[in-house]
Amino acid sequence: MNDIWTLLVDSFWPMVLAGITGTIPLSLASFAIGLVIALAMALLRLSRNVVLSGFARFYISIIRGTPLLVQLFVIFYGLPSLGLTIDPFPAAVIAFSLNVGGYAAEVIRAAILSVPRGQWEAAHTVGLNRRKTLTRIILPQAARVSVPPLSNTFISLVKDSSLASLILVTELFRQAQAIAAFSYEFMAVYLEAALIYWLFCLVLSFGQNALEKRLDRHVAH
Repeated sequence: MNDIWTLLVDSFWPMVLAGITGTIPLSLASFAIGLVIALAMALLRLSRNVVLSGFARFYISIIRGTPLLVQLFVIFYGLPSLGLTIDPFPAAVIAFSLNVGGYAAEVIRAAILSVPRGQWEAAHTVGLNRRKTLTRIILPQAARVSVPPLSNTFISLVKDSSLASLILVTELFRQAQAIAAFSYEFMAVYLEAALIYWLFCLVLSFGQNALEKRLDRHVAH
């Protein structure tokens, strides 16, 4: 028992460090790129152009209808058969970004649609075109509405990033696998990894709540 506790104490900070230097950067990069994709897909979904709207629907359907693990393997193991080899970290970023883009697109679209139609009409009355109305009036309001679900998406992404260990990305769970394989204490090490993921998500949840309260100050009740 003492040996297990010594192992857990010794392995705690290496796993935390792997999370800080691997899991969090991977999640942040993927989420940032995914949001750009999501915004583009949301706007295409709202487009009056049937072709553009249809393309966005198809993309979202593919992403939401296939497992993230399969998407990851297609990018990392499938593309080399077409002559395109991508290193593990960029491959994970691409896969996770595309996944976030598919799920967050519907969140952003719903947030845009939640803005009262009168806002569009009022902007048109004062001479704003559709693009300026969208960027100056609609999107800022939609952003406030979309913060809670998008924050949940990011927290889920932090947990899902453990899948990157399957393509040899050095992150929290990959570090846990290495420690468990060396010590043969699989249960203890994996439970410790789960604890660290929970702590990361707990910190992110506190940050989410603080951001929501800050945004709520500017809303009239």
